[in-house]
Amino acid sequence: MIIESSPNSLDPRIGIDAQSERIDELIFDALVKRDEHFNLQPSLATNWDIPNPLTYVFHLRTGVRFHNAQPLTSRDVKWTFDSIMNGTIRTAKASSYRFVDHIDVPDDYTVIFHLKEPWASLLWNVSGGAIGIVPYGSKGEITAHPIGSGPFRFVSAAQDKDVVIERNRDYWGSKAHVQRVLFNVIPDPTTRALELRKGSADIATNALTADMIVAIRRDSELKVEQAPGTILGYLAFNTRDAILKDVRVRQAIAYAIDRRPLIQYLWRDLARPAGSILPPNSWAYDGNVDKYPHDPERARQLLDEAGYKPVKGIRFHITFKTSTDENPRLIAAAMQQQLREVGIALDIRTYEFATFFADVTKGAFQTYTLRWVGGNNDPDIFEYAFDSDHMPPKGQNRGFYSNPKLDALIAAGRKETDQQKRKQIYAQVQQILAEDLPYINLWYLDNVLVHTARVSNLPLNPAGNYDFLITAQLQ
Repeated sequence: MIIESSPNSLDPRIGIDAQSERIDELIFDALVKRDEHFNLQPSLATNWDIPNPLTYVFHLRTGVRFHNAQPLTSRDVKWTFDSIMNGTIRTAKASSYRFVDHIDVPDDYTVIFHLKEPWASLLWNVSGGAIGIVPYGSKGEITAHPIGSGPFRFVSAAQDKDVVIERNRDYWGSKAHVQRVLFNVIPDPTTRALELRKGSADIATNALTADMIVAIRRDSELKVEQAPGTILGYLAFNTRDAILKDVRVRQAIAYAIDRRPLIQYLWRDLARPAGSILPPNSWAYDGNVDKYPHDPERARQLLDEAGYKPVKGIRFHITFKTSTDENPRLIAAAMQQQLREVGIALDIRTYEFATFFADVTKGAFQTYTLRWVGGNNDPDIFEYAFDSDHMPPKGQNRGFYSNPKLDALIAAGRKETDQQKRKQIYAQVQQILAEDLPYINLWYLDNVLVHTARVSNLPLNPAGNYDFLITAQLQ
């Protein structure tokens, strides 16, 4: 299997990049797992109780062993989280468990989380993709030699070259069919396509350009699997900016942008229009919010109301920051043309990605476009990206958006454990965001997997993880 980059860390307490999290899910088990609608299902925990909003009691599966044959018990679960929270392991994930007061383990198969305040997202944050359980006493050495209890065992890793895992024949759950998987690191997309065409690689997922996919569909030796995904492309605004702080301007830009030709010609129909930062298959998604169909006349009307009359066809200039990567540059150029129709001059500034992203994270922009990969699969994203307490450098509210009503709803959703009541709260959150538009949600990218004919049984998960390697079979 081809991957674009090496995982930063295969310690599930540390790795937060996509490759780390996706490979970790194959090596490590979590207390619970996420289904295709991002509901939470049993995994290491066969069931759990919530006797009160501050207490979660997990009952562990018996007979589970780590890859070194050591039994997995409550002591390992407690160590995994304690080592994150007490600083034994230095990790960006520590803030994710700030509402956990302490963990008790009354016996080998019971784990009790005691919270400082009600926190409904605890279950999400102990699920696969967020964390995996490591053996008691594991410190930094597990980065180089990860030991989990998952369907695959770690074999080796070479930075910028490869990662090798093999089937765990003693796995407690559904066992993998393939004996071994080699993740080959190939940064260049053209080289990735060539490796597939030569037959020197079997699988690549979400690793080729849209134009390459079009060409590969004509190759009889390769097959393309496509299914709706959750990766969100979005346009963000700096809501403190003198021009963009006016919601009418943001709404006018939304009406001026026509996503249809962008999806058709730039994404080659490998994307779908987005109606929320949450994906449609999320239990909390609500599509019954304000929409902004392409309507240049309505955009001009809103800009007139905001006091921006055209002078020689131009109402104002705004700067669009993007990376030097080809796709975002093409998107920026297309939006520049569309916004010109309503009198907005979009000045495009391109930077090497590290420089561009540094500006984004500190809020040094008027507009930019990026993607959410995985982080938008749970309503936690609302607090992470839009709560006024999470502005840089404390969080990812990079556009400095502030709405006290939204903050109150986010706090209420965090404390509500009844999922139906939470869904109603998050419906209100999505409506406010659709009105205020700190983001324009552009599209959800499809998951696209290319594979050789000798590999079969590769079901795609909406989150884009590597679960298909468990069911994959070789002819």
